[in-house]
Amino acid sequence: MSANQIEIILSRQLADCLSIPIFLTDPEGNLLFYNEPAEELLGKRYEETGRMPVSEWATIFKPVDEQGNALAPEELPLVRTLMSRLPNHGTFWIESLGGQRNQISVTAYPVIGRPDRFLGAVAIFWKTREL
Repeated sequence: MSANQIEIILSRQLADCLSIPIFLTDPEGNLLFYNEPAEELLGKRYEETGRMPVSEWATIFKPVDEQGNALAPEELPLVRTLMSRLPNHGTFWIESLGGQRNQISVTAYPVIGRPDRFLGAVAIFWKTREL
């Protein structure tokens, strides 16, 4: 990571220590990091994907609704948090890069540093069902 704020560095360290899948983005939505539990669910190591713009990560894992309709990036909780700077939550299906379909619940929240600096967002997610 290049010249990130301390709050982002600490968020990445926390994500790296937790056993729940986590995404971390900058204010523009560029994916800065996802942890090992997220790698298992998504089917690819972060070192293999690296940083990705929101247009790529919001579609690469093929998010769909209960009826199988593709979700637009702005329908995803993390993207909604990036746009509104407010916490968001949602449940939807994804297809991993390995082809496995899982229903996931996602809670996203903004990273707000002092004094009221919007530094990015974090998404915590977990598998609720798989097909």
